[in-house]
Amino acid sequence: HNKRSTFSGKLGFVLSAAGASVGLGNIWRFPYLAAKYGGGIFLLIYIILALTFGYTMIMAETTLGRMTRKSPVGAYASFGKSKWLSFGGWINAIIPVLIVPYYSVIGGWIMKYFCEYVVSDGSALMEDSYFISFITSKAAPIVFMLLFLALTAWIVYRGVEKGIEKFSRFIMPGLILLILGIAVFSLTLSHEDANGTVRTGLQGLKVYLLPDVSGLTVKRFLEILLDAMSQLFFSLSVSMGIMVTYGSYVKDDVDLNKSINQIEIFDTGVAFLAGMMIIPAV
Repeated sequence: HNKRSTFSGKLGFVLSAAGASVGLGNIWRFPYLAAKYGGGIFLLIYIILALTFGYTMIMAETTLGRMTRKSPVGAYASFGKSKWLSFGGWINAIIPVLIVPYYSVIGGWIMKYFCEYVVSDGSALMEDSYFISFITSKAAPIVFMLLFLALTAWIVYRGVEKGIEKFSRFIMPGLILLILGIAVFSLTLSHEDANGTVRTGLQGLKVYLLPDVSGLTVKRFLEILLDAMSQLFFSLSVSMGIMVTYGSYVKDDVDLNKSINQIEIFDTGVAFLAGMMIIPAV
């Protein structure tokens, strides 16, 4: 009867859960959708969904995990022998397995670029042909993907507190500083086109923040709503079994209400900064 490990406290849980939520959805997909749907309108709808539907989903899943102290499969099964309940638990467990392969490939790309920036001045990495030549080579993408998988496996093997929590305490503040620094730098950029018109990062910020209601129809609004909802699921990692699993390692004295609020602020804040980092520069 080994004692089940837990997060050391609220901060460790919040940073770890935020680390599970923050990812491709925040940094890649959120800025794209915000630019596609006129900036401010998408931001407003997404924030409303995050504060209502998103909060409810995260709270429900985390509470389910802490109450049962089980994985998604066991947590769902603890409510009865219904095949539908069991099916729901397995779906939650299978989704992260499906996510791992493409995350590992992209993680390998990042490790490759990181290594190159460490050993060189980075000028070669800015060439258009560099990325294509890398991903089409036979061995390099696989090698770096395996390195990323090995690092991930090592962190998970160390356990909840000494592995996932300890790594998140270091990497998440670093991520915030990086994104914030690049976002501020993006606002300082300027460009003069062939007609002599100077465009600045601050003008790009207006495109990002101010709602564009021109051509807004009911059909268009529903498109924005559906994409914002799908982004919410992807970005907050709900219905993937992740928050159920993390919740099962949360101590009973941790205030889930405050913790979930902080996770949502962290996650949405990173997505917002990612938009500031990319859209003004574009």
